[in-house]
Amino acid sequence: MPRIGLAAALEQFHPNELLTHCTLAEHHGFEGVMAADHFQPWVPAQGHNAFAYSWMGALGMVTQGNFGPGVTCPSFRTHPAVVAQAAATLGAMFPGRFWLGLGSGELLNENVVAGPWPDALVRFEMLQEATEIIQRLLSGKAVRYRGRYFSMNKVQLWTLPEQRVPIYIAATGPQTVRWAGKVCDGLITPGASHEKLRGILENFAQGAREAGRDPAHMPKLLQLHVSWATTYDEALQSALVEWPNGGMNFPKQDVRGPEDFAAMARLVRPEHFQGRVLISPDLEAHRAHLQGFFELGFDAIYVHNVGRNQEQWIKAYGEHVLPKLK
Repeated sequence: MPRIGLAAALEQFHPNELLTHCTLAEHHGFEGVMAADHFQPWVPAQGHNAFAYSWMGALGMVTQGNFGPGVTCPSFRTHPAVVAQAAATLGAMFPGRFWLGLGSGELLNENVVAGPWPDALVRFEMLQEATEIIQRLLSGKAVRYRGRYFSMNKVQLWTLPEQRVPIYIAATGPQTVRWAGKVCDGLITPGASHEKLRGILENFAQGAREAGRDPAHMPKLLQLHVSWATTYDEALQSALVEWPNGGMNFPKQDVRGPEDFAAMARLVRPEHFQGRVLISPDLEAHRAHLQGFFELGFDAIYVHNVGRNQEQWIKAYGEHVLPKLK
């Protein structure tokens, strides 16, 4: 059955406040949480950068659903062996509930490590190596690794989950999407036009079939940003102030810091959110928006309302949107 989960913006809210949001969302019919793994907020106004893995341990204790990071870059701030160790621990503590989301990273979050920022192809190759290390370690075997980008002495993980932790890859480009279908367990992708998303799903399915796998049984997760409030003006203001990055129609992987995004945010206008962030007080419009993505073939949509009115939004969705989805 299609599921609506909560996209937890750790770059926007205090971690304790977010736990309250997640427990409230579960009570009102949301299923699962996708936790943002950021070292910095997009813009200073968002104001937070809690460590996702500390927070997810607490999340698992106060909720009952599935959860995972959306997403972790295992290539710069943290060696992939440490990511594997963190994933194994959460998988052992919360059997069958934790999934690991991986991606090639953004300079915003990875520039805490000194050195040059490689181009997209190199970042993709690093993600491939890192994913292989993580998969091999999660098998429980002793692993030694010597690759182009990563080296690892012979080690193994001792605290292992009862059920294998699935690995979902965040991707939009055709090459990465097809590779994800071949070697990983599922796909994560951000909201976009139906035409673009249809192409992403087709490439993912092609990669899976080339590897002899059935894409119908591989989870396809969508991360979606919306702005809901009781009036359009309030919803628009929330988008412009809290989430101007949602109106930036260009790749963001190479932007260095929150102050740079804040400078770019001065150029964002209401029309720039068109097709990227639904801004509306009409809950029926939100229902139809979500339903359209399920009809494309997504299994779960993790929704982030960009405003500060989280409790009001969660209750409104729980009463008027979630029960009407097919």
